[in-house]
Amino acid sequence: MSGEVLSQNEIDALLSALSTGEMNAEDIKKEEEAKKVKVYDFKRALRFSKDQIRSLTRIHENFARLLTTFFSAQLRTYVQISVASADQIPYEEFIRSIPKMTILNVFEVPPLEGRILMEINPNIAYAMMDRVMGGKGTSVNKVDNLTEIEKRIMSNMFDRAFENYQEAWANMVDIDPYLSEFEVNPQFLQMVSPNETVVVISMNTTIGDASGMINLCIPHVALEPIIPKLSVHYWMQTNHKEREPAQTELMEKKLKNAFIPLVAQLGSSEITIEDFLNLDKGDIIPLVQKIDDPIKINIEGTTKFVGQPGIVGKRMAIQILEVLRGGDDDSE
Repeated sequence: MSGEVLSQNEIDALLSALSTGEMNAEDIKKEEEAKKVKVYDFKRALRFSKDQIRSLTRIHENFARLLTTFFSAQLRTYVQISVASADQIPYEEFIRSIPKMTILNVFEVPPLEGRILMEINPNIAYAMMDRVMGGKGTSVNKVDNLTEIEKRIMSNMFDRAFENYQEAWANMVDIDPYLSEFEVNPQFLQMVSPNETVVVISMNTTIGDASGMINLCIPHVALEPIIPKLSVHYWMQTNHKEREPAQTELMEKKLKNAFIPLVAQLGSSEITIEDFLNLDKGDIIPLVQKIDDPIKINIEGTTKFVGQPGIVGKRMAIQILEVLRGGDDDSE
């Protein structure tokens, strides 16, 4: 009961039972303590942690943005693609969830093992093909009657679109995806065993006036070699050691030439709004700081140095007396 939300009537009935003695609070507590068994379905093995699923979601959010740009340029119409969900389910359950006749693209992703399935809802696929052929993007669902020319047009279009998958994974693994199979009936497609765990990335897709889903089915066997890289620790760690010396030198050169505002603060004071409004030429505002006190030198509002005012030639200048260290400033 701890995981359920009770209605007001159920709460009233429970309180009434406790007050009349029909139920004992201690008995309920003992029952809850004794019930420590967690239900686990071996047919739905959860082989990816939430952390890993979040990493996969981030990768495919980037892929969705790349696809949006690619299809917008190719189709010359309004295109919007975004990740709707990321779940791990048995392969059999995924096959049952998609239409009986749909557009299925099977991709090899060497050097990773296994294959990745990209399922495109027929409404979306036909709208894309209509735009490629010079139409307005009208969607007509007739998957079971696809001609050889239509199959070739679709397979070429999605093969070129999937090249963006390489860029989406570039920070984690270097893959070389290519289309290996084109199918319309999921019953004729057996990539892995029915109980194999797969990650399904579902993407909401809008092409002009047509809308539907694009689903990516990724078997566990394909991701197994890179699972350790899907952790937050891997994403957050620095890649400094992996940079080439030339890249590091160029970055340091760019940083050294960057301009930052430096402000020497002579002092500060507080006055009332009335005094401020009545200020006139010749009035004197006393500062909190004494004339022989060092001056604070601020960078982006943070005091980094102290110094004293002076003159170099005919210009006013500040001589740095001390470099301040503290807070998160631990370097030169």
